[in-house]
Amino acid sequence: MSNDVKLDIRELKPGFGAEVTNVDIPTADAATRAKLVETFHHHGALLLRNQKMTPDELLSYLSLFGEPEGHTLAQYTLPGYPNIYILSNREENGRPIGAHNDGVGWHTDYSYKEEPVQNTMLYALEVPPTGSDTLIADCCAAYNALTPERQKELDGLVLHHSYKYFMENREYGSMKLSKELEEQNPDVFHPLIRTHPADGRKALWVSTGTVKEIVGMPNPEGLELIDELVDFVTQEKFTYRHKWQVGDVLTWDNRCTLHTGTVYDDEKYYRVMHRLWAKGDKPY
Repeated sequence: MSNDVKLDIRELKPGFGAEVTNVDIPTADAATRAKLVETFHHHGALLLRNQKMTPDELLSYLSLFGEPEGHTLAQYTLPGYPNIYILSNREENGRPIGAHNDGVGWHTDYSYKEEPVQNTMLYALEVPPTGSDTLIADCCAAYNALTPERQKELDGLVLHHSYKYFMENREYGSMKLSKELEEQNPDVFHPLIRTHPADGRKALWVSTGTVKEIVGMPNPEGLELIDELVDFVTQEKFTYRHKWQVGDVLTWDNRCTLHTGTVYDDEKYYRVMHRLWAKGDKPY
């Protein structure tokens, strides 16, 4: 470990994730903040509860992990903060203030980019008493559970990711891309088995939505294999279910996890979350 700071850590589930207690992010010293980042890199997800953070403090914390990443769709960003995206079903002056039911369906963020985001951070400002849980699947545990023969079969397979394919085939409303958006988001190719740069651990880095095909494998065979692997990775034994509380700051590592949001009774309850991303690197 890089410094002598000792954090109070509880695993989110056996072998995965870290909840750190007794740290107030805005007032934590530099050594403690560095230790939080180090803990994140080795645990797949990092949770701190009971935080009260301004947008500037949130951005400052996110920036410890890497440079903030912008959002492809800008209409739901926080005014004055283009790197903070609002997830909400609230409306102001008859207009939604944020994206609603965004991120439902197992995926990893920005997988359609050459350099997908490293981590996703959510800060809970208002949460329903039931529903709206976030589920995170541990892709390293899933990889380790494969037989050596199966690992060998999957190693070397390449996934064709496409933003255009994703947006035009979404179950909850397809969207024809503008020429500008299409040019900004060309198709990319990423390995199915991804190596984590922090310690070399391997992840079964499959995803839904953006994956158009497995290179060299005809469809529907390729897409059927994708579905089979997603079902495998997202079994309950590999999955952590996060029940939100106001003040939660949860960040997960997109290099070794899949995640999905869940729905809630939006006629009865409101939800407001701030989402931030840190830039990542090219998968290998």
